[in-house]
Formats: sequence, structure tokens, C-alpha cells
Amino acid sequence: MSTRTQAEPAPAAPAVPGQRWRSWLLDGLSSRAARHPGPHGTPPAEHKGHHWWRVMCLTGVDYFSTLGYQPGIAALAAGLLSPFATLVLIALTLLGALPVYRRVAKESPNGEGSIAMLERLLPWWAGKLLVLVLLGFAATDFVITMTLSAADASAHVVENPFAPQALHGANLWITLLLLAALGAVFLKGFREAIGIAVGLVGLYLALNVVVLGTAAWHVLAHPVVVGDWWGAMTAEHSSPLAIVGVALLVFPKLALGMSGFETGVAVMPQIRGEATDTAAKPAGRIRGTRRLLTTAALIMSGFLLLSSLATTLLIPQKEFETGGSANGRALAYLAHQYLGEGFGTVYDVSTIAILWFAGASAMAGLLNLVPRYLPRYGMAPEWTRAVRPLVLIFLAIAFGITVIFNASVDDQSGAYATGVLVLMLSASFASTVAARHRRHRAAAIGFGAITLVFGYTLVTNVIERPDGLKIALLFILGMLLTSFASRVHRAFELRAVQVDFDETAGRLIDTAIAAGPLRVIANEPQERDAQEYRQKEYSQREETHIPDGRPVLFLEVTVTDSSDFTTNLHVRGAEEYGAQILRVEGAGVANTIAAVLMQLRERTGQVPHAYFNWTEGHPLSHLLRFLVFGDGEVAPVTREVLRRAEPDPRRRPRVHVG
Repeated sequence: MSTRTQAEPAPAAPAVPGQRWRSWLLDGLSSRAARHPGPHGTPPAEHKGHHWWRVMCLTGVDYFSTLGYQPGIAALAAGLLSPFATLVLIALTLLGALPVYRRVAKESPNGEGSIAMLERLLPWWAGKLLVLVLLGFAATDFVITMTLSAADASAHVVENPFAPQALHGANLWITLLLLAALGAVFLKGFREAIGIAVGLVGLYLALNVVVLGTAAWHVLAHPVVVGDWWGAMTAEHSSPLAIVGVALLVFPKLALGMSGFETGVAVMPQIRGEATDTAAKPAGRIRGTRRLLTTAALIMSGFLLLSSLATTLLIPQKEFETGGSANGRALAYLAHQYLGEGFGTVYDVSTIAILWFAGASAMAGLLNLVPRYLPRYGMAPEWTRAVRPLVLIFLAIAFGITVIFNASVDDQSGAYATGVLVLMLSASFASTVAARHRRHRAAAIGFGAITLVFGYTLVTNVIERPDGLKIALLFILGMLLTSFASRVHRAFELRAVQVDFDETAGRLIDTAIAAGPLRVIANEPQERDAQEYRQKEYSQREETHIPDGRPVLFLEVTVTDSSDFTTNLHVRGAEEYGAQILRVEGAGVANTIAAVLMQLRERTGQVPHAYFNWTEGHPLSHLLRFLVFGDGEVAPVTREVLRRAEPDPRRRPRVHVG
């Protein structure tokens, strides 16, 4: 079967507007599922990569930007206990998430993350279903990253004292405008963004150092604020055990402070490895990713603790509530309060920029995951390999989520935390299984304990804020329904990337074609003895009138994993009991036979003839068997696959049924 290649461009003909629109929309459509213009895509072979610290800034626009809203969410969730709950979060980050994702980086060094690790653990349909479910949660995580970040950016716009009065109360429209601008970037063509990310992250962290340093100086100059906070906290929680207990109970609400780890693994292909790296063992890239994850976690942990202390000590609790001046912008509140409106405005602009660019990172993550899995599962149309149609789909979903939540940061935080925690739970579980398979008992026990903690955190978050699970389930349901509908729609494709023949198969084909067009008998292998082949040939010659004396080739298909959609077919030749046999493994019997017949036509230059027997049973049950198990009533399905693959009846392989 010939594969699709890029041909030389033909002379341009005048294109009608509809054709120009379609060409623009599907620009970049190819079979390279993991490639797209975003920063998370698989770089071309000539790509040398970047230093790990530069790539850290790329993932940092997602991770570090949570400082824009995390302190306010922590204050709302834990109140005066926010610093203690943040300490629990930091402990889970450094002792839980960091070791887990260092393991994920080692086990999945090409950017697929924990989803690919779990896909390898479960064969057949179970693995595909698990991937679809995890993709649903990943979609929740990334889409809410876009909508929540844009909503928080709009809060910084509205609360700025220099903002026009007309913008006050217009959070929803500003958020939609920011999302539309984000979509416009990707529709135009998102290119390498490392340099922009480095600048944004450097500026944003530097401004935060100034804000937190000023806050620390103010606390040292007025130590009474510490006494007031401590007195109010101990009045509410007199026992140290009660403080610890409450901090442990509320910290699941702060889980979105760990949102950057999955993105950190996704950008692995962008990290420069070493000269000794190979595709199978990119040790240098793995070390660079581990440095990235560790450095980012340490930086973020320091900022989280300092920001939690500063905002809890210096901002009245009522300002964190909905409508308050610090709601969704606690550090910006301190910047305006203690450094003036001019510096505060610079801080707002920096925060708006990094929050908006965090949405770009999330969009790129979606464009990396969806084309990587769904088209090769047969669970998405081929056009989903193009960037622009997916951008429009994700943008429409983001608009809907924003309208439903009215661009509220607080209301979306539960859904965000749910997506983050599910991905972290899957990563910790995958790491546990990987360590167990490698007989690393201590690591398996440690990862198992982390899995339990993430499981508890997820359950607690879902119970208290079920909106996240509801949104994730909607994503999952929509993905399952559209995926299976697409798979059924595409079931009659050839489903073979390429077909090749070994030396023996080639010799058998060349010998048979010397006597005229190939006569191929489709045989379901059973005993594979002399009697089976003699009886099969005799019955087919009698029932389908194969010309006497013409040689025949038996074609036997073994279904390996019917949940796969596209495969490479390697046809092996064999001579047994006087029979000439072609054997091949594929994902479906009918599709595999059709693909081999098409390649036989290309190889010999003549249309081959294929001979089948009718299969006993109900047509509906055969259809279900074909869709699920890859077999069923083979003859009519093979004919339909050939009809769709070759529109010209004169060049279409002939199907005979007896």
C-alpha cells in the first residue's frame, strides 16, 4: 500500500474563497501526530533543544503564574491558618509530587507523561479507555487553566486604579476577549516561545521578590501584626493539634499550587540533551528535566510560603472574599498598598501577561495530547491532526466554561484542582507500578504512600467542590461519545500505515503472478495442517470457480490487538504441506486483508482476486464483533473497505464469496 507523501506543489490555480478557507484551516495536516507549532510539540530532528533553565521558564508561565491567585485562594480556604496549610502543600510538593514526576521523567522521556506509562500497563480496550478518561481530566486541567488564568488576569485589569470606569464589572467580557486573543495567536501560528517565556518569568519573579521583600520589611517594622494574627488564630484554635488537623483538612483546596508538574514533563522534548543521548536512552534530557522540576519546585515553595505569610498578616480577611479588593489578586493588593499605584500598575501588567501566557501553555498542552493519541486510536477524524480546527474547538469550550462560571476565579478553582489532582494521582500510581516492576521495593512503598495521599486529597476536594468532577465527567463523556462515533465512522478505512513483504513472501508472489492475476484465498487459521489447506483449496475451487491449474496463495490474518487502529503490516511467507501461505498480524481481519490486496496490486501491477466463505450467524452480531474484536463477517466488510479505498471499480481488487 502506498503511503501518503508530500508531493511537489502543482501550479497554483485560482482558488475560490471556500477552498482558500479550507486550505488555511487545515494547514499543517499530516500524519505526524505529535507535531504542532506549539512549544510542547515534538521538535524536528534538527532541533538541538534548549538549556533546562530556559525550558523551566516555559513551564513556569503555568506554574509560577499561580502566584497571581493562589495566596487569595489559600486565604479563603484556610483563613488565618493559611500559612500552616501552605506548609502542608509545600511538604506534599517536595516529598510527594517532585519524586513522582522525577520518576515520570525517567519512564516517559518523550513528553507523553503518566498517561503513556499507564497506557503501557493495560492492554487492549482497557488501556484505550483509561487513556480516554485521563485525557478527559487532562482537558479539564488545561481548559480550566486557560479560563481561570484569563479570569484572574481580568480581575487585575478591573481592580487597577487607572482602569476606566467602564471596565468595572466587565470581568466576563474582558476574560472572553483575552481568550479570543489567545485563540488568535494559535490560529495565526504559534511558534517557539522560549525567549518570551524567559522574559515574562524573569520579570514576574523579580517583581514578586520586590513585593514580598517590602511586605517582610513592613512586618519587621510593625511586629504587632504578627501578634495580632497569632492571637486571633489561637483564639479560634486553642490547641496546636487542632491547628495541624485543620491545616491537613483544608490543604486539598490549595492543590492547584502544584499545577505545573504535568506541564514540566510535557516540555521534555524541548530540553537539550547530551551528545551521548540516544532515542532509547536520552539520559542527558532526563537529567535536565529533573533539574527543571527540582528547581521550579524549590522556587515555587519559597514563594508560596512567603506570599501566604505576607497576605495573611497584612491583608484583612474580608478583602479576600468575593468583591473584595484582594479577591484573586492578593499580591497585587500588597503591591498597590505598599509600593504605590505606579509600581502596582507595572505589577498588574506583568501579572496579566504571565497569566495570559499560562493559557497559551495550556492550549499547547492540549494540542500536544489530543493529536498524539486520538487519531491513531481511530477515535478522532484525521483533521484533528491540524492545529486550527482544534484551537477553535478548545476555544469554544473555554468560552462556554467562562460564561457558566461568570469568569469567577473562586468558582473555577475546584474544577482546576480536580484536574490537577487526577493527573498527579495517575502519575503517582504509574510510578508505583513502574518501581514495583523494576523490583525497587522501597521506592514502590514510598510511591504507594504518595498515591494514597493524592487519593485522599482528590476525594476530599471532590466532596467539598464537586463542580470539578462534574466538569471532568462532561469532558470524559463528550470525549468517549465523540471518540467511539469517530471510530465507527472510520471503521472501514484501510487502517494500515504501510505494508511490506519478507523475502519468502516476495518470492511466492513473484512465482504466482507469472501464471496470471493473483488468486488469494482468505483462510482463518486453525489446525494449520495438510488436511486444512487441502480442504480449504478444494472447497474454494468448487464454490467460487477458481480456474483449474492456477496457483493460489493463502492469506492468514491474526488479530493481535483489535483496540489498535492503524498498524504497520509485515507479511511473512511460508510453504507448508504444499501450500503457499502469506501470514500477517493486524488490528482487524477485513481491513488487513484489504490493505494487503491493495499492496499486492501495487507490487504486481495486476488486480488480485480474493476468495471467501460466508460466515454463519446474525449480521448484527458480526458487525459488533468487527467493531470490538476485529473479525466478524469478513467478506462484505473487506469489499466495503476496498470500495472506499479504491473508487475506480476497474482497479479495485475482486472479492468472490462462496
